[in-house]
Amino acid sequence: MAIPVLMPKQGQSVESCLIIKWNKKVGDKVKAEEPICEVETDKAVFEVEAPEAGTILKIFYKEGDDIPVLNTIAIIGQQGEEIDHLIPQKTISVSKEEYVENQKALTPDESLKKTKPSFGTGLIAISPLARRFAEKKGINFSQLIGSGPGGRIIKKDIEKALSEGEPFIPSKVSKKYFGPVKEIPVEGVRKIISERMLTSLQSTAQLTLNTSADASSLLACRKLLKSDPRMKRLRKININDFLIYIVANILPKFKNMNAHFLKDKILEFEQVHLGFAVDSPRGLMVPIIHNAHLLSLKEISQEARRLKTACQEETILPDELTGGTFTITNLGTIGIETFTPILSIPQVAILGIGSVSLKPIMKEDKIQFIPHIGLSLTFDHRAVDGAPAAKFLQELNKLIANFNLTDIKLSY
Repeated sequence: MAIPVLMPKQGQSVESCLIIKWNKKVGDKVKAEEPICEVETDKAVFEVEAPEAGTILKIFYKEGDDIPVLNTIAIIGQQGEEIDHLIPQKTISVSKEEYVENQKALTPDESLKKTKPSFGTGLIAISPLARRFAEKKGINFSQLIGSGPGGRIIKKDIEKALSEGEPFIPSKVSKKYFGPVKEIPVEGVRKIISERMLTSLQSTAQLTLNTSADASSLLACRKLLKSDPRMKRLRKININDFLIYIVANILPKFKNMNAHFLKDKILEFEQVHLGFAVDSPRGLMVPIIHNAHLLSLKEISQEARRLKTACQEETILPDELTGGTFTITNLGTIGIETFTPILSIPQVAILGIGSVSLKPIMKEDKIQFIPHIGLSLTFDHRAVDGAPAAKFLQELNKLIANFNLTDIKLSY
């Protein structure tokens, strides 16, 4: 009996998956639970397995298609079986963003629908799906008039431009450019990261405050953990673990920093779900330490190490990459003193950690060189003003400078 193969739902937050590779083609025989294709969410890569043994009778989507979860992507059965009743009805391919746009278009403000958007910054209002489609087809959308709300360009505007012969963007780099050129497609996770970073900068009012904190206590505590026989089980704890612990325990006092900005409202959270940036083979990933404020230093260190390993081994689960309320990114381990982190929207703040370097400080009428660690706080000025953000950094600075193992939950 022929059965459909559905795009699986990978985690509560995943609404669609990108088909990146078909392992089988129509006519191929498959075994039960044999991987037939690889799919990618904005978080991780998964294999879709055959629900039972049989033959691939039909494949409905090609590599590169972004398919809503629980949609039929293929049919497995026996040669000659009737499958018409399993073929999904043809539907218009539309993203969640465009669906919301179309619903908003039904509001009384119809005058906005056919007007060209005007932005002082020169940014173009275009939905993510329309942008991807335009780039794939080589369409220059900068001069298009969108038919979505407020003149927003949606996919059907790009399709219309194709049919009417809108100007194309050159897709190949000229061979006159300085010898051989390697062309790398911007796709998969790299494309998702690029779109998210651009959207973050375009849609928020980001401001970064830079300071540094006396790192003498952090370094002394780290040295103690490595050398004291009584601390043998805590030797794997590093400076980054100290900082995650400190931030997790300060955020409940600064709920305005542990928040999401949702245009018409701000959500302040009681619990701290702390994300930290990881450089993985698939690019930037931000796993979440859930309820970090309730964990001991050892538990935070163990969970951070587990999540980092899962990212690097590509076994991380989608739910372990969602639900963050605040993020930390550390480039100090590769020598960066200070930088400007980009917000992980809708979060209102992200803390960048720089390297430890000697800083001249006047003490007792003498200049002393004290190790300091760089701190860069980027926040959304729509949700948080400069003074509260500065007070958060001030308190963080104080806790780092006075860090003491006797005052914290260690959990040997």
